[in-house]
Amino acid sequence: MLLPMSTDPVPTPHATAEQVEAAWGDPKLANVLYHDWEAGTYDEKWSISYDERCIDYAAGRFRLAAPWDGRPYLRALELGSGTGFFLLNLMQAGVADRGAVTDLSPGMVEAALRNARHLDLDVEGRVADAERIPYPDDSFDLVVGHAVLHHIPDVEAALREVLRVLEPGGRFVFAGEPTTVGDAYARKLGQWTWKATTTLTKLPGLTGWRRPQHELDESSRAAALESVVDIHTFDPDELEGTARRAGARDVRVATEEFSAAMLGWPVRTFEAAVPPGRLGWNWAMFAFHGWQRLSWVDEHLLSRVVPRSWFYNALVTGTKPR
Repeated sequence: MLLPMSTDPVPTPHATAEQVEAAWGDPKLANVLYHDWEAGTYDEKWSISYDERCIDYAAGRFRLAAPWDGRPYLRALELGSGTGFFLLNLMQAGVADRGAVTDLSPGMVEAALRNARHLDLDVEGRVADAERIPYPDDSFDLVVGHAVLHHIPDVEAALREVLRVLEPGGRFVFAGEPTTVGDAYARKLGQWTWKATTTLTKLPGLTGWRRPQHELDESSRAAALESVVDIHTFDPDELEGTARRAGARDVRVATEEFSAAMLGWPVRTFEAAVPPGRLGWNWAMFAFHGWQRLSWVDEHLLSRVVPRSWFYNALVTGTKPR
C-alpha cells in the first residue's frame, strides 16, 4: 500500500535576488527555486504533451532502455517527476497501472498532480529528496525518471534508495541524462541561439518576436542557476559502474540523439526566447518532424559509427537482486 500524501511546502515561483544568491552554495535549494520558477511554463517550454506524440516518445525511451513484455507494472514511482511527463505518458502507454510522483520542487509536484487529474490517472505525489525517498522498502515494482539523475548530488546514494523501495526483481529506468560530450555541444548551441535571438529581436520590425524585457531578465536570472542545478554529466561506462556499485543487477546504458540534439537545442532555446504562441502549428510540426527524421538517422546510421559517449542522451536501467 502507498502511504497517504504528506503536507508539502508551498512553491516559490518567483525567487528573490537574495534567494538566488543563497542558492549558489546550495544545489538542492537551487533545484527548488529553479524548478518552482519553471513549473508553470515547463510543459510549453519543452513541448510536453500528454497525447499520442509524447506517449509514443516516452514508451519508445522505455523500450530503448529496458526489455518490456507489454504487461503493466502494478506500482510505479517517478523520481524528479517535474510535471509528470515521463510517468504519466508511460501510464497512458500501459506501462504502469498506479503511480506516485516525487520532486524536490513543490511547484512541480503540484503541476504533475494537476496533469494526472486531467488525465484521470491514479497518481499520488510528494515533495521528496531522491536521496531519502519517503516510502517503505519493497513499495514499487518500477521506478522511473527522466532528466533527473544529473540534478542529484549523490547519484549512487539515490540509486541505493531506488533499490531499497523496489521489490526484489523490480526494475528502474532513467532516461534523458546528459552525456559529458553531448552537454558540451548542447550548451554552446543554446548559448549562441539565445544571444542571436535576443539581439536580433531588438531590431526594428522584429520587436514583435521579443519577449517583454522583464521576462527575459527573470529568465536569465533563473537560468543562471543552471550551473548549480545541473550537477553532473555522465560517461556511459561510468554510469553503468555507479549503478552496479549501488547494488543493481542487469545494468545497461544506452545512448541516443546526436544529429537530433544539434537541431533540438537551438529549436528549444529559440522557442524560449520568443513570446508564447508566436511560432504556431507549422513551426511545431517542423520541429517535431525534424527531430523524428534526425533521430532515425542517429539510430539507424550514426549509431554504427559514432561512439556512444558522443550522443546527447544516456538511458540507464537495472534490477534489484531477488
